[in-house]
Amino acid sequence: MLRVVAIAVFSIILFSESILASDPRVVTVDLTHAHGPDAVAWPANPKYNFTILLRGRRPGGFWYEANSFQTADHSGTHIDAPSHFVEGAYRVHQIPIEKLIGPGVIINVKSKVAANIDYRVTVDDIQDWETKYNQIPDGAVVIMNSGWSQRYPNRTLLFGSEDYMDTTTFHFPSWHEDAVDWLLKNRNIHVIGVDTTSVDYGPSTTYPVHQLLGEYNIPGIENVANLDSIPESGTTIYVAAFKLYDGSGSQSRVFATYTVETRSKMRKNRN
Repeated sequence: MLRVVAIAVFSIILFSESILASDPRVVTVDLTHAHGPDAVAWPANPKYNFTILLRGRRPGGFWYEANSFQTADHSGTHIDAPSHFVEGAYRVHQIPIEKLIGPGVIINVKSKVAANIDYRVTVDDIQDWETKYNQIPDGAVVIMNSGWSQRYPNRTLLFGSEDYMDTTTFHFPSWHEDAVDWLLKNRNIHVIGVDTTSVDYGPSTTYPVHQLLGEYNIPGIENVANLDSIPESGTTIYVAAFKLYDGSGSQSRVFATYTVETRSKMRKNRN
């Protein structure tokens, strides 16, 4: 087992080095909303606060900047640690780093969400993806693309409610617990994500998907951006979570890489 993990980590390092070397064959896409004053969090969470400590020329003539900030650990594009809903599960700093990378699987349900804003991804949606692209690969990062991220950071649109402080009025799409249960039992999944504010849909009151992910020690990612900019298959997705000690969640720089060959194949398939 240790040898397998070592090989996986070594492979990640080699692939990352190719990106840093600006390999012209590799396309990199940022899937993260900028974290700032408009960062969206669940109601009752503290607002983002950014304080400039120093910004200007110092006596030695050099420029110097330093700041402090406060933010909810579940705000903006972020990771949900399994401990978010399950006692004793991984907190953010405990999630193995090799579990934060994997083949990208984008489940596109935009047309279904257009007809039903409370749509939940089904087992059929997953199997439709597999019919088109083959079985979900081991260690996948599986993300719903509902087209919802274009609403960010407008809270009224994002929560599907005129009163975004009242959670009982929320309407937005996400995962059905039966689909997540099927994935966790039948496929080797590293991360499950959404382009909405929660891995449970808006009207939920018991948050079964959060509970399932916690029970299986699987992280979730929320408020993922720019999913239309990457292929539905053939990417590698990285969840570069801030390693917040004891955090139940933390801000994350989520990004995808894929080769120009993959892009060419996807264009041919669309044509």
